[in-house]
Amino acid sequence: MNQLLRAIAFAADKHRKQRRKDAEASPYINHPIALANVLANEGGVEDQRVLLAAILHDTIEDTDTSHDELTRWFGDEVARIVAEVTDDKSLPKAERKRLQIEHAAHISHAAQLVKLADKICNLRDIVAMPPSDWSEERKREYFEWAKRVVDQLRGAHAGLEAVFDDAYRQGVRSGHAA
Repeated sequence: MNQLLRAIAFAADKHRKQRRKDAEASPYINHPIALANVLANEGGVEDQRVLLAAILHDTIEDTDTSHDELTRWFGDEVARIVAEVTDDKSLPKAERKRLQIEHAAHISHAAQLVKLADKICNLRDIVAMPPSDWSEERKREYFEWAKRVVDQLRGAHAGLEAVFDDAYRQGVRSGHAA
């Protein structure tokens, strides 16, 4: 529990100036907390390394956090999981998205769980609090791309896959997916 609280405080500090893209500009920290909640309370995941990595999953990609810093604070295993789900922001967006699909089946089981939770939370956010500047076409494209990523993760966790499928169907009903 102490490590989880340390990770929440760490991520809250690192993401303190960031906001989500919804119309209300929700605090960014809500997103990693939602991932850990999905994993623990909907997926029954109890592995502390996975929950810590969920809280920290965007710190390297979206803040000034280094891999070494995560290793010092949370250990090599947590830092490795975070690194596995971190996009290389020096690449063009289309290439990053392509690589997520390509690499999803080859990342560790722990990283696959974090990736599943991330896609679940992102789909739910698009339905409930969509980015204010996204067209319906962009929402549909995101849903279809997320499904392609998750299709590469099939077999990692049946319960989380079912939660993703429910979120995807909600997107279909809302007109955000085909």
